[in-house]
Amino acid sequence: MSQLHLEVADHIAVITMDNPPVNAMDRDWNMIEMLDSFADRDDVRVCILTGAGTRAFCAGADVKRGAREAGTTPPPGTRLATSRAARERYNALVECAVPVIGAINGHALGAGMALAACCDFLIASENATFGLPEVNVGLLGGASQMGRVFPTGWLRWANMTGQRINAQQALMAGAVIRVVPPEQLMDEAMAEARVIASKMPLGVQMVKSTLNVIENTDIKNGYRYEQTQTAILSKTEDSAEAKRAFAEKRQPVWKGR
Repeated sequence: MSQLHLEVADHIAVITMDNPPVNAMDRDWNMIEMLDSFADRDDVRVCILTGAGTRAFCAGADVKRGAREAGTTPPPGTRLATSRAARERYNALVECAVPVIGAINGHALGAGMALAACCDFLIASENATFGLPEVNVGLLGGASQMGRVFPTGWLRWANMTGQRINAQQALMAGAVIRVVPPEQLMDEAMAEARVIASKMPLGVQMVKSTLNVIENTDIKNGYRYEQTQTAILSKTEDSAEAKRAFAEKRQPVWKGR
């Protein structure tokens, strides 16, 4: 049975995509609702997105479900609704109030590649692969999302050939920050998550939202926006607490205001 599993502990949420055998994306997944809920949860400061098992992170759309439904006539508007749902799933990752770490445990292909690319940063297992194989079946892939993490040459090569990029190539391209043995993947992701969870929650959230804004802004206006945001942040109680804790060489106590 296709499921999304959510576990929360120590301010870290872990979402696991579980749809054997390759964790294909199910259009019924409530990923958007899960991610949106973090904006209103004080117990979540960072999220890890991964796939069940070691074979695949997410190997794209659920082809088996499509095959089962072949020959049936879907209600009018189904195609557009499905496309819109996919877009919003990617947007929900980018717009999530807390950082999302992608723990890439295997193949990230097609829609799975797009999901990975919409995370804030990626840690990959040695057996991870990335690609947009849609050209092999007469379709187009999610190049817009893939371009968030892969440079133009790799992006065009993967789209035009349908071939996969392995973990070491992804590291060389700067798409992932680290490649580790499969058995160490979640430990590495959790270590990074704990670092983020220890930081000022309001500050981390503002870092993410600010980066999202300036990503498509010129340097002059982007830096002006950063200055405006840091001025706002500096007036919070937690900002003052961060400075006191640093001066007193102790752990800060965050109040979320």
